Amino acid sequence: MAKWIQVGSLAKRAAAAVLALALTAVISMSAAQSKPQAPTSLRLYIFDCGTIAPMNVTQYDLKPEEVKGPTGFVTPCYLVVHPRGTLMWDVGQIPDSAFPPGGGPVTQSAFTSTRPLLPQLATVGYTPADITYLAMSHYHTDHSANANSFAGSTWIVQEAERTAMFASAAPRLANPTFFNQLKDSKTILLKGEDRDVFGDGSVVIKFTPGHTPGHQALFLKFANTGPVLLAGDLYHYVEERTLDRVPTFDADRDQTRKSRRAMDEFVKQAGAQLWIEHDTAAWEKLKKSPQYYD
Repeated sequence: MAKWIQVGSLAKRAAAAVLALALTAVISMSAAQSKPQAPTSLRLYIFDCGTIAPMNVTQYDLKPEEVKGPTGFVTPCYLVVHPRGTLMWDVGQIPDSAFPPGGGPVTQSAFTSTRPLLPQLATVGYTPADITYLAMSHYHTDHSANANSFAGSTWIVQEAERTAMFASAAPRLANPTFFNQLKDSKTILLKGEDRDVFGDGSVVIKFTPGHTPGHQALFLKFANTGPVLLAGDLYHYVEERTLDRVPTFDADRDQTRKSRRAMDEFVKQAGAQLWIEHDTAAWEKLKKSPQYYD
């Protein structure tokens, strides 16, 4: 009788194991089916990562009367979806870990965010594990808050930027706790060069130093929308561009001017729109996730 019970128990355990494997397979298939299929052409999702309180425009080498619109900023985050993979570009100003259960708003210094980033990413079917590449325009806190969430992705960064990020003394306007896990990430290290991310010219990281040592912009060539340059912090206000003003806190103001001239020539040749990421007026006109540009 004891032997029969042992054999029976083994049989039950085996049956349970088979059932567990079957359920795992079903769940895996369901999860795979729920993930968005790779698009046939490039897409861009824009997420709401908060606002920044009105700024002292003199820090941007502007006079108050010269700025015609709002002096506060918006902070977008971006998901690029390509047939060959995905890229997160700029990842917010307040980390998701700072949000209470149930959401925001959360205010930290001049930053206010009402929605964490990862749930927004999930609404269009993606998790950090689905992100092939992470790239940021630069290391400032309003662009890097959730960088550690994408430490499992391949990080594309300029060598000068990475060196500054992990120097013994943290760079100005940076919070190393936002990106410290990237130090061990798989990394594509750029040496003052552009990077064609997917190899077809539709997603190209442009080297635009000055604001920080390794600042970058992102060129996107859409099938329907046409070419767009996400300018990072190459500009903050439209008036910086029209009046040729450079923030007083840029790492190298002369280099910023050189990068601006290069990008002005580039967008002219490409017939591209230049999007100033922090521009509140421009933000109001943009499609927000779950809508997308393609």
